[in-house]
Amino acid sequence: MCGIVGAVALRNVVPILLEGLKRLEYRGYDSAGLVVVDDGHLTRVRSTGRVADLTERSATTTGYTGIAHTRWATHGIPSERNAHPHVSKGQIAVVHNGIIENYEVLRSTLTAAGYPFSSDTDTEVIAHLIHRHYARGNSLLVATRAALAELVGAYAIGVIASDCPDQIICARRGSPLLLGVGVAENFIASDVSALLQVTRQIVYLEEGDVVELTHQAYQIYDKQGNQVERAVQTSELSNESVELGLYQHYMQKEIHEQPQALANTLESVCNSQSLVPGIFGAEAAATFADIDSILILACGTSYHAGLVARYWLEDLAGIRCNVEVASEYRYRSSVPNPKQLIVVISQSGETADTQAALNHAKALGQPHTLAICNVPESALVRLSKLRLLTRAGPEIGVASTKAFTTQLAALFLLTLVLAKSRDRLSVRQEQQYLQELRHLPAAAQKVLDLEPLIATLATQFADKQHALFLGRGLHYPIAMEGALKLKEISYIHAEAYPAGELKHGPLALVDKDMPVISIAPNDALLEKLKSNLQEVRARGGELYVFADADTHIHEVDGIHIMQMPEHAGYLSPILHTIPLQLLAYYVALQKGTDVDKPRNLAKSVTVE
Repeated sequence: MCGIVGAVALRNVVPILLEGLKRLEYRGYDSAGLVVVDDGHLTRVRSTGRVADLTERSATTTGYTGIAHTRWATHGIPSERNAHPHVSKGQIAVVHNGIIENYEVLRSTLTAAGYPFSSDTDTEVIAHLIHRHYARGNSLLVATRAALAELVGAYAIGVIASDCPDQIICARRGSPLLLGVGVAENFIASDVSALLQVTRQIVYLEEGDVVELTHQAYQIYDKQGNQVERAVQTSELSNESVELGLYQHYMQKEIHEQPQALANTLESVCNSQSLVPGIFGAEAAATFADIDSILILACGTSYHAGLVARYWLEDLAGIRCNVEVASEYRYRSSVPNPKQLIVVISQSGETADTQAALNHAKALGQPHTLAICNVPESALVRLSKLRLLTRAGPEIGVASTKAFTTQLAALFLLTLVLAKSRDRLSVRQEQQYLQELRHLPAAAQKVLDLEPLIATLATQFADKQHALFLGRGLHYPIAMEGALKLKEISYIHAEAYPAGELKHGPLALVDKDMPVISIAPNDALLEKLKSNLQEVRARGGELYVFADADTHIHEVDGIHIMQMPEHAGYLSPILHTIPLQLLAYYVALQKGTDVDKPRNLAKSVTVE
């Protein structure tokens, strides 16, 4: 991990590589580097600073063929010696996303064969393996394919050789990689945003593909070694969509983009007069008629979206629903159910743990699969029978915002379609929910008006080390999401609990230095929640309450009220998410952290 860019052209590619890396900074990284073929030699530049530092170090570097990388450490500490690209014998250079699981065995074999290792990474074995096959007289393509056959694990790689000044070999298995097609120049990248500066003509590689690129052409070979064609697609992303504009940070920009992202996600449904299964795919009606339960698999923020959906699905659709952390599901013995709908949720669609969980579920004989994802060409979408795209647009900030709220909107659509297919949704209710969905973007816009109040409130968190988030029912997972956002970008330790669980242990933590953030919608559990809040005040805790209208929770000493504009019923979790995002953002500003690139984290987690 974490970002790859490569270019072969008739012009100096160093500016292209550096701009590509800059556009991949949002993924999170601890070092960066590039290597180019320059007059029969490999010229490599690496840095443990930001891409800006790499740019300064590369000021005099030129070359017509090159590869570049931003690294998020998996093997070996962040350091220049562990930064990519890795080079073998001054002749072969490699960049790599993913993890090679058998690298220790390969490292021992290569060391015995006389290959010196200068890093602690798993990636360096790839460079030496390719060199060993290349030194036997094989072409760079054949040598790379022979080396890949020895690898166990996941990879997306780019390879160049000092004596191949117009050639890049690339390959993918278990980690995303794509081609960019230009005029007399071609490119590789792990993310389309890295290439918008030079082309919007994109080829998405399939699992096991190996590619030979020159500036004039490219040849793709599938995992059996057959030459194949993959469709060239025109990316719908634009340069403007990945630029910061007038905002201070991408996270702030993406919080404010949520009304439009919700409108885009709901557009096809809200412009119709009824809900139809076809929005999930041609086979959706038959699939939904054949299922008797749902299993949601996801990680991180997407897992929280799944937890909210469980309440919706069981209450409105009357269908049993379980939610599991994807990284745990495949490593336990579960009881498969062929009539269970497997729902996978991911912003990128490339989350390694979620992909593995989906494949495991299918291998257990569960064929009904549905992906909720923000990237149409992603692996999860291709692996699933059914799909719904969230249309949130590119999300650059590491802490997910608009991806989460659009996932919730998509899951509510799933709930309504399943409720209708199970005769649990009357025509009147269907029209009512459609109207509420049409109103949702405007309601989200009103919530954003709380921003100045929340910015002021955040100053009270500047010296805090811990925080407690409370919610009940539908809003307990939103409390979990609020706690996750705060810890991700402000580094304040935060936990979430169902408010009713306070007296079973967490109340011991409450004192004047522990802020307690509570979500207080005007719903059936409100009076229970009020009692829980009194438990906090009785122990001297400072309360920060996001309350709907007519909750009759009043601001007094020790209780701070953020009044929500309206109550949205079942859609309330979506609206209550937004002020918690703003709170985390402004607390992080108070703390002076790197909001868009929090320490130790990466945007797209493509390793287990």
